[in-house]
Amino acid sequence: LDAALVRRSLVFDELFMLEIGLAMKRSACKLESGVRNSSAAGSSAMEEKFRAKLDFKLTGAQERVLGEIRSDMAAPHPMNRLIQGDVGSGKTVVSLIASLWAIESGFQAAIMAPTEILAEQHYLTTHKYTEALGLKSALLRGKMPVKDKRAILAAIEAGEVDLVIGTHALIQKDVAFKALGLAVVDEQHRFGVVQRAALKKKGGAAVPDTLIMTATPIPRTMRMTLFGDLDVSLIDEMPPGRHPVKTRILREKDRLKAYKLIADELKTGAQAYVVYPLVEESEELPLKDATKMAAHLGADIFADFNVALLHGRMRSAEKEEVMRRFKAKEIDLLVSTTVIEVGVDVPNATVMFIEHAERFGMAQLHQLRGRVGRGPRASVCLLLAQWTKSEDTLKRLKVLERCSDGFSIAEEDLKLRGAGDFIGVRQAGLPDFRVSGILGDPALVKMARDSAFAFVEENPGLRSDRAALAREVLKQRWEGRLSLAEIG
Repeated sequence: LDAALVRRSLVFDELFMLEIGLAMKRSACKLESGVRNSSAAGSSAMEEKFRAKLDFKLTGAQERVLGEIRSDMAAPHPMNRLIQGDVGSGKTVVSLIASLWAIESGFQAAIMAPTEILAEQHYLTTHKYTEALGLKSALLRGKMPVKDKRAILAAIEAGEVDLVIGTHALIQKDVAFKALGLAVVDEQHRFGVVQRAALKKKGGAAVPDTLIMTATPIPRTMRMTLFGDLDVSLIDEMPPGRHPVKTRILREKDRLKAYKLIADELKTGAQAYVVYPLVEESEELPLKDATKMAAHLGADIFADFNVALLHGRMRSAEKEEVMRRFKAKEIDLLVSTTVIEVGVDVPNATVMFIEHAERFGMAQLHQLRGRVGRGPRASVCLLLAQWTKSEDTLKRLKVLERCSDGFSIAEEDLKLRGAGDFIGVRQAGLPDFRVSGILGDPALVKMARDSAFAFVEENPGLRSDRAALAREVLKQRWEGRLSLAEIG
């Protein structure tokens, strides 16, 4: 018996049944009753006013994606669309215009972000626009004064808040919308499928349109398997004026050179980040930590500059104050953990220095690198690694050194380490894979997907006698998972 053929058959079976489940989910979405966003179907006065306040023009890619979203939102069934765009490609502006369409149609919109810093960044970015348009927005966090939270929850339920931005707090039981028309999930890989569904359920009887965004590029093979129930839009064009960030791999012997480069940049009035994998010293891991190094850098290395510390364990008010001061150029050097990985936009920052770069994944390093190069000045990302002669580590870092395109990096990442837990393959709501490495053959993935979607189209609801076996296997593998279309 040919072992390779047996394994290929098992892999195809896994993929075929997964794709049948996704095809059923997709067809179920088409049958659901969605909200009718009339503003997406025609001209939008709010959109025109919003565009007039922007100091830049949208790229062709953004306009194309908006056209795809507009078509979805005008349809009678709910939108389920994934926007994939590299760091800084302008996904937030696109989601805000979609939110305005929903609001102008008489609904509320919600944006769910994975961290408080990102939620706060979204709120600060959008608040000035919504306020100028006469709309009310609110920021909902898990940890906030009880009195303030109750007031916001009451306003959301009464429909007095048009745009709600928050963290996981948005899907808590005490959150009730009067009429949710659009649910936006940012950095989707930080959330499981179940959490996305929980936000959708906040729409009540009419299922809201759902827009999922990610700056972590997903290889096509992964998209077909993990997000086969979603329509996909790509923002594959960067706004004018964004410069590629030069990336350099450093060893410990290069540390002083790196510090000099940072100091030289700070002297010109620029700002910089230094990122560590740990908040505090660990007995188990021989790694430098942000807390101790912030004190050392501030007192010994960059004593002539203002150095501050930022990490996830700080209270929200403290984090907000540090970020406010950094954006206002009151802080020169920000020592941080990966809490600044997404959503932080400081155009004056030109250096990203990452300690123990070998401890981070490629997607994470690319995200961190995306915090610089957001202004008119040339920027650099320094990756200081203490690898133990690991060829794999060096290969990963070399990819980042030579490549600035997130999509190419994602494909290389998949080749180097396989599917594994790439951006959270094991998301709640999807069946577990029983055969390892099932995404290693893109051609087989496509064959299984095409066969499964054709099978579901030929056997609606899997109700035919021919589909009886597939129906039973599907019930077992998806047992207790997200609801599919009614089967049999």
